[in-house]
Amino acid sequence: MTATAAETYNDRVVRQFAVMTIVWAIVGMAVGVLIAAQLVWPALNFDIPWLTYSRLRPLHTNAVIFAFGGSALFATSYYVVQRTSHVRLFSDGLAAFTFWGWQLVIVLAAITLPLGITSSKEYAELEWPIDILITIVWVAYAIVFFGTLARRRVRHIYVANWFYASYILTIAILHVVNNIEIPVSLWKSYSVYAGVQDAMVQWWYGHNAVGFFLTAGFLGMMYYFIPKQAQRPVYSYRLSIVHFWSLIFTYIWAGPHHLHYTALPEWTQSLGMVMSLILLAPSWGGMINGIMTLSGAWHKLRTDPVLRFLIVAVSFYGMSTFEGPMMSIKTVNALSHYTDWTIGHVHSGALGWVAMISLGAMYYLIPRLFGRAIYSVHLIEIHFWTSTIGIVLYIASMWAAGVMEGLMWRAVNDDGTLSYSFIEVVEATHPFYLVRLLGGLLFLGGTLIMAWNLWRTVAGAKPAEAAVVPLPALAH
Repeated sequence: MTATAAETYNDRVVRQFAVMTIVWAIVGMAVGVLIAAQLVWPALNFDIPWLTYSRLRPLHTNAVIFAFGGSALFATSYYVVQRTSHVRLFSDGLAAFTFWGWQLVIVLAAITLPLGITSSKEYAELEWPIDILITIVWVAYAIVFFGTLARRRVRHIYVANWFYASYILTIAILHVVNNIEIPVSLWKSYSVYAGVQDAMVQWWYGHNAVGFFLTAGFLGMMYYFIPKQAQRPVYSYRLSIVHFWSLIFTYIWAGPHHLHYTALPEWTQSLGMVMSLILLAPSWGGMINGIMTLSGAWHKLRTDPVLRFLIVAVSFYGMSTFEGPMMSIKTVNALSHYTDWTIGHVHSGALGWVAMISLGAMYYLIPRLFGRAIYSVHLIEIHFWTSTIGIVLYIASMWAAGVMEGLMWRAVNDDGTLSYSFIEVVEATHPFYLVRLLGGLLFLGGTLIMAWNLWRTVAGAKPAEAAVVPLPALAH
């Protein structure tokens, strides 16, 4: 990092969000490992209400999505928009407010969810006072991001910023509309929607939280950090623009595929299925664009473990965005719905795509932000393989368990009675849950290795010029 860059850009808030990305990754994944263990050994809740699976599961999802993933998005979007616009963030004060405000949201979630204070809407469990705080923080975030774009010194808006912009705008709309509620006390409210309308609005929100918070924002990371790490231009800039507009238009319609075989009107279910199938094209267009950016530089994967994190993440993105449309087909969904296959699909995206690209981006950012050479490239290698093996164990066990569950649930005897009781199906899943727990432990272990490596990096004595080349053959 040069002196000029340090004067021009606000990297303080980027450093803060980057550090908290690692902290919340460990917290969120640790809670995930605990609840995975509870599914193997239910007594691990110790008969304490706030340690029950039903309360810790929303804590886990909120921690990994909004605390870990959100902090990664804040950090990278603030970093990227400054570098690609050639200006400092619009307001240092508002940027600092977004950091402390977002951390307050996370702490309030960590207190209220184990206490059972919840709206019971998936991925939107937080009650109305916290929803208002989220809205205020998000408006400040939008002002900082779009204000920075408006002040840019280059005419062109780089494609990564289009993806970040779309996620900021869409999440704001989703959050406000889905959380229109009537407070009845300080910590309790009821949705203004009822019945099937509530379900439709919830999954319009829920799937587009996946589509925009967990996809569009992280595609912004892909379009910046893969070219930077590979020292190659984006494979096709034209394809990136087509990817953007087709993804943005198509994703918003896909939510009804969560409600197959429910009271939702048949035509709405079918529309969600068709739009989910169409979604395969832009998703794979983006995946191909990211991976093909390595054209002429494939050899770097042998020596650069950070690049490996980023490319493997995009590969998992391609895999999970093939699997999702396939599972939206009604006949496939009849087998997969309510089974652990869905859990495997979710985590191939959450661990393989979101977590891997976030951790790869942090390996890129943190040595540069703190002006230190990475402590150990070898530890990055260990982290990569530990996490990759963990992901494979996790998702393969859940795929196998899910297909088995679906087949056992639909098996009938000659007289039309069910061949298996529900408890027999639960017993059959037990070995798969053990493998899932092992996979989760490996992924958490890899993240702890990363935290140690980055701690030694930040606390190290290797001076700033090495930070420009923190890994072999890498440039700033």
